[in-house]
Amino acid sequence: MDQYADFSRTPQQDSIGYVVGGGLQANLQVRLSVRPQDIQEGSFVIIDSGNWRFYGLVTDIFLGATDPRFADEQSERRLPANLASLLHGQTLFTNLSVLPALMLERGPEPGSPEYLEWRAANPEEKLPIPVKTVPSHHSEVHLADAGDIAQIFGEEDGKTIYKIGETREQGHAVCIDLEKFVQRSAGIFGATGTGKSFLTRVILAGLIKADQASTLIFDMHNEYGPDDISSDTGENVPGLRNKFPTRVRLVGLGAGTKFTGTQADFTLEISESDITAEDILMLTEELNLKETTSSTLAALEDQYHENWFHKFKKMRSNATVEGEDGKKTPAPDSVAAWAYQAGIHPAAAEGLHSKLNRVFQKPYINPDPAADTLTEMIKQLESGKHIVLSFGKFATDLDYLLVTNLITRRIREAWERKTNAFRGDRNNGEPRPLVVVVEEAHKLLNREMASQTTFSTIAREMRKYYVTLLIIDQRPSQIYDEVMSQLGTRISGWLGDEDDINAVLSGLAGRSALRGMLAHLQPKEEVLILGWGVSMPLPIRSRRYNDQFWQELLGEGGTLEKKSRDQLNAELGF
Repeated sequence: MDQYADFSRTPQQDSIGYVVGGGLQANLQVRLSVRPQDIQEGSFVIIDSGNWRFYGLVTDIFLGATDPRFADEQSERRLPANLASLLHGQTLFTNLSVLPALMLERGPEPGSPEYLEWRAANPEEKLPIPVKTVPSHHSEVHLADAGDIAQIFGEEDGKTIYKIGETREQGHAVCIDLEKFVQRSAGIFGATGTGKSFLTRVILAGLIKADQASTLIFDMHNEYGPDDISSDTGENVPGLRNKFPTRVRLVGLGAGTKFTGTQADFTLEISESDITAEDILMLTEELNLKETTSSTLAALEDQYHENWFHKFKKMRSNATVEGEDGKKTPAPDSVAAWAYQAGIHPAAAEGLHSKLNRVFQKPYINPDPAADTLTEMIKQLESGKHIVLSFGKFATDLDYLLVTNLITRRIREAWERKTNAFRGDRNNGEPRPLVVVVEEAHKLLNREMASQTTFSTIAREMRKYYVTLLIIDQRPSQIYDEVMSQLGTRISGWLGDEDDINAVLSGLAGRSALRGMLAHLQPKEEVLILGWGVSMPLPIRSRRYNDQFWQELLGEGGTLEKKSRDQLNAELGF
C-alpha cells in the first residue's frame, strides 16, 4: 500500500445510509438510504466522522415505521402509485445494526490546509485501534472498498500477508498475517461437510510457502499429505507432499505403509522404550482403565525403568505351575508372580495386562526398530521441514490417541530444552516456531482428556516455547473450555448446534451480535474469521482449493520446486 491511506471516496462509493443512534454496547443504528436487498448481514462498512474513520460490521437488518399503522396497511393498494411511493419514503424505513470494531485517525479532509498541518504534526502512518467512542449523528455510512479491506487486513505480499478469501458481496481480497497467526494456537471449526479440511489445506499451503514455521500434521484420514479424491466431485485433490516436494516429508505409521500415487519418505516405528506410564494413562477412557492403574504402572517403571513396557508385555497372564504337593502357584514369568513380588494386587495387574493387549499387539510398536524415526522427525522439524504423519490403516481412536500424545510429549521436551538453551545463551540459536495440526481435536482435548494430554499443555503454556496448536474439529463444544479460551485465531464454517456456536464465540467481544451471523453462513465455502490473527471479525467466502489456487500460490505448473537428482540420492542414502 501507499505510505498514507487514501481516505477519499469515489462516486461509485455512494452513501448507503447515515447514523441515527446506538452506542458501543448496543451497536450503532444506521438508517438505510438504499434498498435493503442491496445490503447483507456481515457487510463491512466504514463511517467517517470528524477526524476519525470507524470500521464496523452489519450484524442485523430490520424494518421500521414512523407509526405501526403505516406498516400494517398496504397503502399501495388504496393510493395511486406515485403517492404510495412518496408515503413509503416518508413513513417506512430500514435500519442496520452495526457492530463498531475499529477506529482510525484520518485527520482533516485530504487536500485541505488543515490536513497538511495535521500531517506535518503526524508524519507516521496511523494504525487502526479498538473502537473507544462513537461517530456523530447523521455521519454517512459507506460499504468498504478494496482499499478499506487492505487497510485493515493487509495486502497479499507473497510472504506473510496471505489471502484467505474474499468479501461475500464485492469479492475484495481478505488476508491474514501468517506471522501473527502462528504466534498463538488457532482453531478451524465447522459442521461435517462444510469444507474444513480444504480450508486447512489452504492455510497450511500458505504457511509452508511463507516458511514462517514448521508444521507437524497428524493426518488421521490421509487427507493432507498424499493426493486424495474428493468425495463430493470425484476429482483429484492434490496433497501437500507433491506440491512441496523438498519441504514436506510424508511419514507413514508402521512398516510397509503405502499410499496411492505417493511414496512415503520414511515410516514411523515406535520403540517400546519410548512408551511411558504417562502415555498409557492418557488412554484411560479408551481402554477403560481402573483407578489402580497408576500405582501398577508406577511399580513397573520403578523396577524396570524404560524397559517396563517390554517386560510387562512378555509376562504371561494367568500362568501357573503345579508343585509336588499338587498345588498351583503363579509361574515365575507370570503377571501374578511379579505383582506379589512388587506388592501390587494380582487382580489389578492381571486386569491391566489384559487391557494393554490392544497396545501390545500394535505392529508399529517394536522392541528394536530399524531406525529412530521419532528423533529423525524432530530433527527434520527443527531444520525447517514440514511433516505429515499419515496413519494409513491404523485409523482407530486408540492409534490416534497413543501416537499423537507420545510424539507431542517428545516435541514438548525438545522445544523446551532448545528454548531454555537459547535464553541462557543467544549463540545457541533461536528455536524455529512449530505448529502442531490436530484433527478430531475433541478426542484429545475434551474435559476428561485435557488434563492428561500434552496438547492442553501446548495450548496453555507452549507459546513461550515457540509451539502452538492448530486444531480442526466439528464439535467445538466438546473441547475443554480452558483450551478454547487459549485459541487466538478462530475460523468457523456453518455450525448448526447452539452449543458449538457459543463455544466458538466464547470469550470474544460482541459475541451476541456475531452469533446470528455464524448461524447464517452458507454450508459451503463461507466462514467467519475472528480473533488474534485478524484485526476484526468478518464473514468471507473462503479461497477454493483448486488448480487456480495453486497457480496463484506457486506460479505456472503449481509446484514450488522439483527435487534435484542429488537431493533424491541423499534421501535414499547414496
